[in-house]
Amino acid sequence: MAFGTTRNAPSPEPKGTSSPSPSPSRDIAHNGRNYLGLRGAKLGWAITSVATIGFLLFGYDQGVMSGIITGEYFNKEFPATYGSDQHASTIQGTVTSVYELGCFAGALAALFLGERMGRLRTIFLGAVIMILGTVIQVTAFDAHFGLGQFIIGRVVTGVGNGFNTATIPTWQAECSTGTSRGMLVCIEAAMIAVGTFIAYWFDFGLSFVPSHVQWRLPIAFQIVFAIALIAGVSVLPESPRWLLAHGHEAEGTRVIAFLRGEGIDSEVVLREKRNIQAGIARVQTEGHCKNRDLLTGGKTQHLRRTLLGASSQVFQQLGGCNAVIYYCPVLFENSVHLDRTLSLVLGGVLATVYALSTLASFTLVEKLGRRPMFLIGSFGQMVAMIITFACLIPGSVSASKGAAFGLYLYIVFFGFTWLELPWLYPAEINPLRTRTKANAISTSANWIFNFMVVQVVPTMVASIGWGTYLFFAVMNALFIPVIYFYYPETKGRSLEEIDLLFAKGYLNGGGMQYVTVSKTMPRLTEGEVERQIAEIEGVEKVEGGVGVGNGREDVERGRQGSEPTLFNEVRADRGENVNDPATSNNPIKGG
Repeated sequence: MAFGTTRNAPSPEPKGTSSPSPSPSRDIAHNGRNYLGLRGAKLGWAITSVATIGFLLFGYDQGVMSGIITGEYFNKEFPATYGSDQHASTIQGTVTSVYELGCFAGALAALFLGERMGRLRTIFLGAVIMILGTVIQVTAFDAHFGLGQFIIGRVVTGVGNGFNTATIPTWQAECSTGTSRGMLVCIEAAMIAVGTFIAYWFDFGLSFVPSHVQWRLPIAFQIVFAIALIAGVSVLPESPRWLLAHGHEAEGTRVIAFLRGEGIDSEVVLREKRNIQAGIARVQTEGHCKNRDLLTGGKTQHLRRTLLGASSQVFQQLGGCNAVIYYCPVLFENSVHLDRTLSLVLGGVLATVYALSTLASFTLVEKLGRRPMFLIGSFGQMVAMIITFACLIPGSVSASKGAAFGLYLYIVFFGFTWLELPWLYPAEINPLRTRTKANAISTSANWIFNFMVVQVVPTMVASIGWGTYLFFAVMNALFIPVIYFYYPETKGRSLEEIDLLFAKGYLNGGGMQYVTVSKTMPRLTEGEVERQIAEIEGVEKVEGGVGVGNGREDVERGRQGSEPTLFNEVRADRGENVNDPATSNNPIKGG
């Protein structure tokens, strides 16, 4: 890895003279890397830029096979992929979908290895693995078990992408302020669409090259993004939380100072350092989240919250997004019956519309909220799929043009709603204690259902034709009541308020009460949240026959138990140390 410049230690001041206060820039760059001389917001945007390269590569990989899988020279190299019958369609689906299996394996590996290796090393390793997988793919020749080698390369590339997609959001979030969470997720999602846009047009341009360059160069071009990702993580800082959690206190403090653009001894830096260390101490005291913790109910509602987050990822895939993104030119050829060149052009235009549609999410995600955007996206995708399958029923060329419009309409609604929300909602809905494992379950669910959809869509199109789009229309229709009755709104809520929201919903009878509470509960201050949590803890103790009075003593007693109380979870989400006497003696701050 490349390292930034360092400065020599300043000469000591003569005795009897006072040393002037060091400037922030001199103070924080005194020892170690200086991260290209960037500080504060500029360093934050540099981290965001490198993170988006990872998602740009993710999107490019999603789109690159769409223009290759039915290409002339790809089919000549691998004859098993040629044709539109069920056998050829199954082979096409397998060649494309095994990438998702690799992503799934990589995400799981990152879950077990990532904390030990650190964020930057994990991303570095993921990029290197993607380069290796790309080399395996572009050197595949049919005379030497070519298709098998190409499939292996797809799996290896997927493993590298799984490492990256599981780690990059964590690295970026731990280097960012909480107020920028929604915007950063939208930017990352937009880069997925931009990567797909690049892949579609790159495939189209090279489709006119009468050689194997037609498919080998688009595959090889992934290396450019991977090298850029390696270069970026080589000069940027590690997550301060990871550094502090693994004994690198001095470097972790320096990184916080650089990220905030403050002196290393400033109160802003020291306060953030204390908050991070408090969260680390809580995990060490209570123990890491166990798998069985995800199955608990009660006022914390861990199981419900895990299922809500995972269901959003499953719904994203069952809504048909990757049926359109991975196979758009194939759908135009086999379903709409257009020639290959026009199909590639329309695929490129669709990718352009896809990328542009994501821009609306930057503002709508906070203005409209999560629930309305989920509902709007599901309804719009349902209508688009209805238009598509209805226009394919007659089988005429004129009617099939309406089906093309349906696919365009679908990608617009998906681009500003369902593309972003399943990556944002699980992170918001799950508490700090279970967030890592719950998010891992959500991401794993995404990859598994992604694999399933990408595997079966070519076969579905070959066997049931317009019924494929009817299936996706029905699925989107089924999402609407589930979202309406069971998805609480999280817009503008602090993590502490979301904890309280689920506690109140549970006490009010569960079921659909969580949505009702999210609509009726006003925005609360930190003091109001703690007071209401203390009341809930007290009521539960009284009902259990343990405590009396206003509940303060019972809250205190509950804190000392082995199981984390709701009160502790709220304080942990805020970053406080649950064992700090300075805060534990006053459970109802602001009251």
